[in-house]
Amino acid sequence: MGASGPNIAIVGAGIGGLTLALALRARGIDAEIHEQAPELREVGAAVALSANATRLLARLGLDEELTAAGAEPTELVHRHGKDGRRIAAHPVGAAYRERFGGPYLGVHRAAFQRILADAWGSERLHLGTAVSDVREDTTNGDGVRLDFADGRSTRADLVVGADGVHSAVRRRVTDEDVTAYSGTSGFRGLVPAAAMPSLPDPGAIQFWMGPGAHVLHYPIDSAGTVNFLAVVEGPARWTEDTWRAEAAPGELLSAFDGWHPAITEMLAAAPQSARWGLFGQTPLRRWSRGRAVLLGDAAHAMLPHHGQGANQTIEDAVTLADCLADARTAGGPGAYGAALRRYERLRRVRTRQVQRSSWVTSGLLHLPDGPDAERRDRKLATVPADFGWIHAHDVQRPAADGTAA
Repeated sequence: MGASGPNIAIVGAGIGGLTLALALRARGIDAEIHEQAPELREVGAAVALSANATRLLARLGLDEELTAAGAEPTELVHRHGKDGRRIAAHPVGAAYRERFGGPYLGVHRAAFQRILADAWGSERLHLGTAVSDVREDTTNGDGVRLDFADGRSTRADLVVGADGVHSAVRRRVTDEDVTAYSGTSGFRGLVPAAAMPSLPDPGAIQFWMGPGAHVLHYPIDSAGTVNFLAVVEGPARWTEDTWRAEAAPGELLSAFDGWHPAITEMLAAAPQSARWGLFGQTPLRRWSRGRAVLLGDAAHAMLPHHGQGANQTIEDAVTLADCLADARTAGGPGAYGAALRRYERLRRVRTRQVQRSSWVTSGLLHLPDGPDAERRDRKLATVPADFGWIHAHDVQRPAADGTAA
């Protein structure tokens, strides 16, 4: 270990890897990022950042850039998919910021990644370095060795797998088969608000719910661009090798035949995307082994129905950085191993709760009209009370026992 703490190799330059690198640097800890892609290119159209993440990003000095790049929804609205009636509505905007201490923002994923990457810089960002193996290395004290597909290798004191659902680092940590297909799939798109004259409240984040399907959309920039995710039941089994499959022309629109004109206008205004299988992840028994540790989707991929994938990853990154900084201060043999165990202990229950709630929500959004849907609709009137536990959580706020909240 160097005088400034461990030299950390981060595998993956997505939201989690870049946020972790910035959080470590803010605490005076060295890091190098290794990304297999030859250029930074986020998969997916947009990301919703809730207060449990925007508060943390503001502490890293990124609030002005995010606010300029994104859009703040005016309301959270749930609607009936076919007749368009407002089932429940809750203010976002200023009322949300006042309650949760940070804004709710929609932002294009590529714009968010650019903000993070620009803040980090290029000197310690290594593109085109696909990891082929991770192994312990005790030649010069405890450490870990990363071998790359091009034959190169590097050594670090710790390695962090921020490399997504198909994590190469996870193979070092566990051999568990972790992914679980939800029985649903989604189509993504970006549409200018002007292309949807029937859309009520274009500045709101909205769920349109109907039998066997739902659509989520929200604004992501000042130009009025709206991001949507349209989710349908099926296929019953996912047989593709990847989470992406081509769909027959017109398949998306036909799944929403008879829905409100705002929805059919929205889906028709964007080229039909590929069909994305929606997968969650069964909880891992362990997140770390030796000098290797996981964060984000590598540890706890979840369904998108609470919009928490990126937010939980950001929580992971800041928590891990804090644990490692505390270990550097404490010093002594085994301090960093204890830090990884503490990080896992602080994050395991929280992420499992969000994973489980997201999975349950999938079915609730697709209920047929009838008594069950009516009970759901009455419950939605208490969304802020029910889901405040997600957005109010602050991983850096001390709790009564001295640990993170």
